[in-house]
Amino acid sequence: MRIIEEALTFDDVLLLPGYSNVLPKDVDLRTHLTRELALNIPMLSSAMDTVTEARLAIALAQEGGIGIMHKNMTMERQAAEVRHVKKFESGVVQDPMTISPETSIHEAVVLTHKYGFSGLPVVDGSELVGIVTRRDLRFETRV
Repeated sequence: MRIIEEALTFDDVLLLPGYSNVLPKDVDLRTHLTRELALNIPMLSSAMDTVTEARLAIALAQEGGIGIMHKNMTMERQAAEVRHVKKFESGVVQDPMTISPETSIHEAVVLTHKYGFSGLPVVDGSELVGIVTRRDLRFETRV
């Protein structure tokens, strides 16, 4: 075992707030995670099942970081979580899963629970005719 003789603590490198000639907008925090992948902020999440799934990965990506998905789920669920993150773009889901006006309430409930969606766009052909939200389905008794 190697013993580290000298080390720094957080307090040793803490920058005290105060006047600076450098404005926050002029600071570049980019860092390379790999040769090909640069992050706008040096922040990534732990691959722990209590930490990172799609929701946190999306939040980190929006700020320029990256979320590392945990492995304590089936491969299918991992793939679904990654797809969810990749489809999310600036608050808009690209190529969303949709339902038709003929879709049953039961099917809508199953889809929202299976994929963790908060709402499903209702389309008739190529026309958006509405949206069914989890709130709409919460108290529905005709499931």
